[in-house]
Formats: sequence, structure tokens, C-alpha cells
Amino acid sequence: MGDVRVPARAYYGAQTQRAVENFPISGRTLPVGLIRALGLVKYAAAVVNRDLGKLAATGKNKLGAAQVKALLAAAREVADGKFDDQFPIDVYQTGSGTSSNMNANEVIANRAIEILGGDRFAKEKPVHPNDHVNMGQSTNDMFPTAIHVAVGVAIKERLIPALKRLHKSLAEKAKAWDKIIKIGRTHLADATPLRLGQEIGGLARQIELSVERAVKAIHAVLELPCGGTAVGSGINTHPSFGRRVAEVLAKETGVPLVEAADHFEANAQRDGLVECHGQLRAIAVTLFNVANNIRVLSSGPRCALYEIKLPDRQPGSSIMPGKVNPVMCESLMQVGARVMGNDQTVAISGAAGGQFQLNIMMPVMAHAALESVELLASGAAAFVDFCVAEMEANPEACEAFVEKSLSLVTALNPLIGYEKAAALAKEAFKTGKTIRQLCEEQRLLDSETLKKALDPWRMTEPEKE
Repeated sequence: MGDVRVPARAYYGAQTQRAVENFPISGRTLPVGLIRALGLVKYAAAVVNRDLGKLAATGKNKLGAAQVKALLAAAREVADGKFDDQFPIDVYQTGSGTSSNMNANEVIANRAIEILGGDRFAKEKPVHPNDHVNMGQSTNDMFPTAIHVAVGVAIKERLIPALKRLHKSLAEKAKAWDKIIKIGRTHLADATPLRLGQEIGGLARQIELSVERAVKAIHAVLELPCGGTAVGSGINTHPSFGRRVAEVLAKETGVPLVEAADHFEANAQRDGLVECHGQLRAIAVTLFNVANNIRVLSSGPRCALYEIKLPDRQPGSSIMPGKVNPVMCESLMQVGARVMGNDQTVAISGAAGGQFQLNIMMPVMAHAALESVELLASGAAAFVDFCVAEMEANPEACEAFVEKSLSLVTALNPLIGYEKAAALAKEAFKTGKTIRQLCEEQRLLDSETLKKALDPWRMTEPEKE
């Protein structure tokens, strides 16, 4: 294909440089989580090939013990993030990820040569990117393996802890605010009373369920395509290679990764990643909803609900002095919107990108999925630190709405009937009087019965037998 000029300090080689020149698309490179997962996958493959005796097999391409050790060390360095800047290829590249797979092969081979004290710029490679680093592998099975590893690790290490913190913070608020009576709202219209702690407890439960969905998201990407090589048949690799690589990766990450049950499915389709991101989308919907509910509950401070006081984070207007906005809620809602959009990218890529034995939309699927995990984790963490942890209840506002509510009349249904209760509510709205005032004026019930019936606390729980 002719000569190509590689930067003098680069650890990558000609194949990487050609890809850099071919794809001047977005300026966005692979997420660092995927780069490091590629390094870890190459490390696992080298461990297995070493243990199987493949790297030291007879023939001109065999490696000595020092070369194998250097290969392992170089792959480990990539996995540890020491060469993130050596992966310059755009996300919008070859759809299988071949360019980035070869990028990893070149960097690891050249770094291994450097560790050995050799010349990484020499034409003859004592550690070869294809023959050794890529031994028993194809981009078609190892790149999606790296995607699954990267996504699984990110959810385990970043998203689940952030969601658990948010759940804990909301649950603590729910417990602290359990004695505060407020009015419920359905259809954005007044409804029967509940306790502020119950309302926030419902939000906490949403996040608790989100943690469970994050666990399901990991489960969807546990099966690894490694061992399928080009089309799923396993050509040019050892029969136990895939199983052994999965075992090494599971031990390294703490994620219970396993070899795919069917390599033809695992090579060809990314349904597991689609399912995984579907769970992320559900988490995004929940976070959007929780943030929006808190945003509305904090609306005011004088002309809306203001049942919750949010911490002041920054001035809210360039023209209205003293205005403060629910910025952390708005930030998390934008995170949710972006993740929902990413889900569409992943779904379309999974549906349209997989023909016959390969999906050719993998880099953008990986980028979208890992971005979603990072946004959800960072968004949830910031929401705890800068909003939920410091938000306060406003009992006075909560209680003031209760007595004015027309929906208190619901408790009178068993005593005066639905039709009379409805007429009472309409009259209260028309006259501006409370339900209690009208009942007292019309002497509909004796004072003790009325007091018991209109006790808002009793309305927040099922009637005890």
C-alpha cells in the first residue's frame, strides 16, 4: 500500500497510522475504558497462549521466556492506562474495530521490544503484532470481548456504587421526613395526603431497582466471543483458548465472565450489548424522573410548591438578582436524555449492523455504551454530593397545602356518600372555604367524627382493622 509516515515517538505502527489518516471524522478516540480492556484482553490471551505452550512452539516465530515476559508486561501496561495516548484512531472507523485491534497489537509488540532492549523501529520484530500479540485471535472475536469486559467493569466499578450512594441518601431523607404530612398529586392535580417520607421513599425504591437493573446489565454481557476467531469456527486457535481467556479475565476483573455458549452467535451479533444498554436506558429514565420530581417539589420559593429546599449552588440568572435554579436536577435530566439517545444508537447498530458472521457497528456501540455508563455514574454521584445530601424539607409549606386541599373530602365518602362529598368539594372550591369549614357550618357530622375523618395522618395509611 506504499509508505506511511509514523510519528517518531509513537509506539503504534503503520496500520494504526493508515487508520488515523483514513478516518478524520470526529476527533473522538476510543474511550479509555475500552483501550484498557483491549490491553487486558491481550494480556489474558498471552497468558493462555503461554500456558498452552503456543508462544514457545517450535518454528521461526517461537518466543523465548524473556520475550513472553516482556509481552505480558507490555500488555499489562496498556491495561493499566500507561499508553492511553497511543490510541489515536477515531471512533468512526472500520466497523469491526480492526484498526483499534491492530493499534493494540502494535503498541504492545513495540513496547515489549523496548522492554527487551531492542529497536522497536526495526523492520524485523522479535515480538510480532500479528504472530504473537494477536496469536489465536481475530478482531472479530477479541474486539467485542474487550467491549463486554469494558462495559461490565465500568458498571461494576462506577455505576453500581454511584447508584447505591444515591439510594442510601434518599432513603435517609425518607426516614427523616416520615412525620411530615403533605398533599399528594395525581395528574398534577390535588389528591389525598401522604407523608413526605413516603414520597421520597418511593424515589429511593426507584433507585434501589436501578441497582438491580445495573446488575442485570452486567449479566447481559457476561458471555465472551473470544475463541471464535474470524467467523465463530475457532480457526487458528486452541479449542480451550476461549474458556481459558474468559477465566483469566474473570479473575482479573471480578466480573463472572464466561466463554460464549455459541461462538457463531457471539461473533455475529451484539444482542447482549443491546440488552445491556436497554437496562441502562431504564436507569436513565428513572434518574430523569427522580430529578424532575425533586425539581418540581422544590419549585418556588414563593409562587410554587417549595416543599423541598435545595442547596444554592450558583446564581440562576444574568438579569434577575437573587434567582437560584435547580441546576443539579437539570444536569441529571440532561444525562438521562443523552443516555436515551445513546440507546437508540445501540439498538439500531445491533439490528442493522449484524449481517451473517459479523456486526460492523461495534466501535460506535462501544462508545455509546461506555459513555452512558460514565454519564449515569457521574451524574448520580454529583446529584448526591451537590443536591440530595444537602436538600431540606419545608414542613410549613407541606402542611399548608393539606388543609386547603379539596381532596380531603375523599375521607368523607364512607360517611356521607360520593355524590354529597362531590358537591361539598365543588362548593368549597367556589367559596374558597375548606372542607372542614363547610362540614362545620352545615353540621354534616358531629365534631368528634369530623375530626377523626379529616385527620390527614390517618389518610396516609390503610385503615387498621
